[in-house]
Amino acid sequence: MTAVRTPFAGPVVALADVPDPVFAGQLVGAGVAVDPTGAEGTVTAVAPVDGSIVKLHPHAFALQGSAGTDVLVHVGIDTVKLHGEGFELLASEGDSVRAGDPVVRFTPRVIEAAGYSPVCPVVVLGSTPDSVEQSTVGSTLPEGATLFTV
Repeated sequence: MTAVRTPFAGPVVALADVPDPVFAGQLVGAGVAVDPTGAEGTVTAVAPVDGSIVKLHPHAFALQGSAGTDVLVHVGIDTVKLHGEGFELLASEGDSVRAGDPVVRFTPRVIEAAGYSPVCPVVVLGSTPDSVEQSTVGSTLPEGATLFTV
């Protein structure tokens, strides 16, 4: 069993409430989202599991988990359109990371000012819809807390 941790502190929302049909429909995998709205200044998104960074963009990163759980963290919705503005990479593709290691720093207010949602889906890649527990939805988690287990 793998604990998938929150990439940063904040309220947890259901994927169905994410303003993007791909995530809301769980087309890339099941999971939950974390909302950084209201965070002051910058937020550092950390690795939710131990593993290797297989894809890294300013707006998203995917980890191949060392325990077999592959996880995607998408920083905001439609944020690829920002072309890296408001984001700082803190790791590199191919890096081995431990849960809690910093990966991307971002500024939620930059995302919101551009008209996009800063909510961050955290999904288990390739998982079937509704296969991830939802017990943390509706709660506000501290940094490093478990979002769900797989």
